[in-house]
Amino acid sequence: MTRMTARSGIGLASALALSLSLAAPQATATPTHAPFDDRGWHGQPQTMPKAPVMTGSGGAVASVDRDASQIGLDVLARGGNAADAAIATAAALGVTEPYSAGIGGGGFLVYYDAKAGKVTTIDGRETAPATFTPTTFTNPDGTPMNFAKAVSSGLSIGVPGTPALWDKAARELGTWRLAQLLLPAEQLARSGFTVDQTFADQTAANASRFSMFPETARIFLPGGAPPAVGSTFTNPDLARAYRELRTQGVQSLYAGPLGAAIVAEAQRPTTAPGVSVYPGQITTADLAAYRALTRSPIHSSYRGMDVYGMPVPSSGGIAVAEILELIEAYEAKTGQQVSHLPEVDYLHWFAEASATAFADRNRWVGDVPGVPVSELTSAGFAGERACLFDPLHAAARPIPFGSPDGSYTSCVPVGAAVGEGHQLESTTHLTVADRYGNVAAYTLTIEQTGGSGITVPGYGFLLNNELTDFNFAPLAAGVPDPNLPGPGKRPRSSMSPTIVLVDGMPVLALGSPGGATIITSVAQTLLGHLDRGLPLVEAIAAPRLSSRNGTSQAEPAIASGPLGAALRARGHTIAATAEIGAVTAIRILGPNSFEATAETTRRGGGSAMVVRPG
Repeated sequence: MTRMTARSGIGLASALALSLSLAAPQATATPTHAPFDDRGWHGQPQTMPKAPVMTGSGGAVASVDRDASQIGLDVLARGGNAADAAIATAAALGVTEPYSAGIGGGGFLVYYDAKAGKVTTIDGRETAPATFTPTTFTNPDGTPMNFAKAVSSGLSIGVPGTPALWDKAARELGTWRLAQLLLPAEQLARSGFTVDQTFADQTAANASRFSMFPETARIFLPGGAPPAVGSTFTNPDLARAYRELRTQGVQSLYAGPLGAAIVAEAQRPTTAPGVSVYPGQITTADLAAYRALTRSPIHSSYRGMDVYGMPVPSSGGIAVAEILELIEAYEAKTGQQVSHLPEVDYLHWFAEASATAFADRNRWVGDVPGVPVSELTSAGFAGERACLFDPLHAAARPIPFGSPDGSYTSCVPVGAAVGEGHQLESTTHLTVADRYGNVAAYTLTIEQTGGSGITVPGYGFLLNNELTDFNFAPLAAGVPDPNLPGPGKRPRSSMSPTIVLVDGMPVLALGSPGGATIITSVAQTLLGHLDRGLPLVEAIAAPRLSSRNGTSQAEPAIASGPLGAALRARGHTIAATAEIGAVTAIRILGPNSFEATAETTRRGGGSAMVVRPG
């Protein structure tokens, strides 16, 4: 969701200035000068309007929210780098987007480090308790638990990874201390933001669920109803949580009082009279064992460009890479170029590539040893999978999975088709680039809108329901399922923060929320811009189709018009949905030159900013 009204007078500049009293920033060779000295900040950042596109220099931020983007921009303007700004922006989104992200969730960061000249990633995905087994989400008779009951319960809550990711990114990639970077979010939570239609609608949609938990109702249903559009929403309890992390460090969550409060509420959720929910299994030992992990990115090539994405436990980097490889394989098979196709042919190609990638993702990708990453993202595997492609007819759904075994001579699928488990469409994404050449693509979440619905008493943030991203039971009889729950395991994700390089230099970074539709939103935006010739903001705004090896979802401009009719005539089954995803992206135009972009209308429109417009 996105704030529709720019807000002023909430003390953000004062909050940033207050952090001068904290310890000095960590030393770094990247910035050209210290972010501040004993006289205060260097210059006064400009307050930017909410806009879907902005071009200029000095650094860029794009998120779904104006306040969050402004906070990130302030950090860049005062000398911080892309990691610093990404953390500060994400913390602010925990205030203004509390149903999509926050302290109680997790996420993935893909980062281009200009000094090192390479892309790295940080995995802040939530983990299952040590007591989890492959049958944790099944009934005694072996059938899957009721999904809705599992979602709004302690059983759905995984160990939060977001604070650990922030801490690791600040220490290893940033130039400021985490205590400084969380201060603007603390002040924003205390002073408040203006409620927009999206926030009000999402609160209303969750009102009955929130009312199950008294602490959630107290915070998010003040007076027993969703806050009114145009009112100021404050969360002093969340300000307290940020202050705890600032002053005591993230160890307060992983080995201190904040963590103890999380465990107590997850194990025995406080419910309204007459309400009973599953207890959670998370323990203080699970918190203490948690680590945010540095992982090597997924690296693939597309038209000579280097595409970097998030590895396992995310399926995003793998699936986006396979979609792009399949498009090139379709070109080789047909002798046609996707850039020259009529729109219906392009959408047909995209739907077939996406469905095929999901067939393979559902079978092979999860937080397990031996995922055949290099084969799934290879041109050889794509070529074998493309031999079944029909440019005039949709393949029957679900498409059987392929065999990423390194021997690519057959068109025969391996065997059974594996469907898709439950996928909930929330999350948020931000993109940052700085004057020093660093770039961040960061997707973070608490899973579905409103997470588990359970708020930590006294701390004002919702806990995730991320463990429902596991498959509750195997999706196909006799087929190994890599995404069943297990002790300490990280559930498979679709988050797809992506950075594209040309000749070793970043040219584009992007990502999206939206559950499993994240993969298709990112891939379609890439194809729209790189192949179809759309300006980046138009590639983001273009109507979306999400084909995930079953009934395809499509926005009304496709589903309800001639394109939808033509696709159905080719055998596609399409269901209309109001909107898919909420992409933010940045083009790096040259040294210290940027085009920040975001949605024009989805979720009320995004917020793209540069330090010096023009």
